[in-house]
Amino acid sequence: MGKLSGLRHLFMTLFLHNFASFMVIPAITDVTMAALCPGRDECSLAIYISGFQQAIIGLGSFVMMPLVGNLSDKHGRKALLTVPITLTIFPLAILAYSRTRSFFYAYYILKILTAMFCEGSVHCLSLAYVADNVPEGRRASAFGILSGIGSCAFVCGTLSTRFLSTASTFQVSTAMAMLSAVYMRVFLPDSIINDNLSTPIISEGKSDGVANQNEEPDKKMQVFKTMPSMEDMLALLKSSLTFSQAAIVSFVSNLADVGLHASLLYYLKARFHFNKDQFADLMVITGVAGTISQLLLMPILAPALGEERLLSVGLFFSSAHMIFYSIAWSFWVPYAAAMFSLFYVFSQPCIRSIVSKQVGPCEQGKAQGIISGIGSFANVASPLAFSPLTALFLSERAPFYFPGFSIMCVGFASMIAFVQSLMIRAIPPISSQRVGNCNYMETA
Repeated sequence: MGKLSGLRHLFMTLFLHNFASFMVIPAITDVTMAALCPGRDECSLAIYISGFQQAIIGLGSFVMMPLVGNLSDKHGRKALLTVPITLTIFPLAILAYSRTRSFFYAYYILKILTAMFCEGSVHCLSLAYVADNVPEGRRASAFGILSGIGSCAFVCGTLSTRFLSTASTFQVSTAMAMLSAVYMRVFLPDSIINDNLSTPIISEGKSDGVANQNEEPDKKMQVFKTMPSMEDMLALLKSSLTFSQAAIVSFVSNLADVGLHASLLYYLKARFHFNKDQFADLMVITGVAGTISQLLLMPILAPALGEERLLSVGLFFSSAHMIFYSIAWSFWVPYAAAMFSLFYVFSQPCIRSIVSKQVGPCEQGKAQGIISGIGSFANVASPLAFSPLTALFLSERAPFYFPGFSIMCVGFASMIAFVQSLMIRAIPPISSQRVGNCNYMETA
C-alpha cells in the first residue's frame, strides 16, 4: 500500500510539473518572435537562437543525465527530484514579470543554465522511481500510465493557454511550478532501493555531529565517484544486445523528435500564419489522443503484443505523421496529422520498459540516466542539423520551394529508427539475475 501511495504522489507531482512546463510551449514561439523580430511571421534569427539553445541544453544534459541517475541510485530519487523541479521555477518567473527583449535574453540565458540539469531529469528519475516499485511484468503498463499522466498534463496545460493571455500564461505556469515543488517535498515518500541506501543529499534531520564530520570527506569523495565513466557506460551498453539496440533506437528517434519540435512551430507560423491559439489547439489534439492511447490502449496492447512490436508500431506512425506535416497543403492538414499521436506515443514508454528489464534494481537509475543522456546527445545534434535547414527553406534563399523539407528529413530519420526497432527480439528479462549484485556493488 505504501508503494502505491508513493506512485500516486509521484503522478501528482509529475502532473503539476508538466502542467507548468507544457503550458508555455504554445506561447514561447510568439514571445521569441515578438522579442527578436516584431511584426514578422518568418525570422531566421529566432530559429537559429532556439536551435542553439536546444543544442547547448542537450550537451549539458548529455553529461548530467547519467550522473543524476547514478546519484539517485545512491542517495534516493526524492532528493534528486527536488533540484530540477525547483530550478524550473526561475526562468518562468522572469517571463511572468516581463517579456521585453532584455527580459527575454535574461530568460534565454537562465533557461540554458537550468535546463542543462532539468531537461529530462524529472522524467528519468520518475521512471527509475516507478521501476523501484513495480514488478517487471507490469512495468510497460506502468511506464505507459506515467507517460499518460504527462500527456494529460500536456492537454490541460495547453488547453488553459488557449484561454489565457500571454502574461497570464507565464504567471500561472510559475505558480504551478512552485506548487509542484512544495507538493513533492511534503507528500512524496522516498523510494528505497535497498538497505544500503546512502545518506540523502538533502538531509531530513541531523545525526551525531562528530560522526558526520569524520565521514564528510568520504561522502564528498563518493559523490564525485558516482559520475559514471565512459567505460562504465560502455560496459552497461555491451552487457546486453537488447540494451544496445534500444539505445540506438532511442538516439535516432530522439534525433527525429527534437528536429520536429525545433522546426514545426516556426514552419506552421511561416506557412499558415499560426499563432498561440492555433498552436494550443494543435497540441490539445495531440495530447488528448496520446492520453487516451497511453492510459487505455497501451495497458491492453503491451501485454498482448509485447514492448518490441509495440515500439515498432509507434515508430512507424511517428515517421508517417512527420512526413504528413511536411507536405501539408492546407491549414487543416496539421490537425489531421496530430491524430497520429494515438499510436506514435507508444515508442518512448516501450524503449524505457525494454531497458529496465535488462538491468538489476540497483542499476535502474544508471540505465535510465544513460538512455536519457543518449537522448540528450540527440538534442545537441538535431538542432545543429535541422535548424539551419528549416531557416533556409523558410526563407527566400531556398534552392527550391519546399517549406517542409527539413520536416521531411526528420521523418526519414524516424523511419531509420523504425527499421532498427524491427531487429530487437524479445528475450527473458535479465534484471532479476542481477539482484544479488547490488550488495556487492555497494560494498565494493
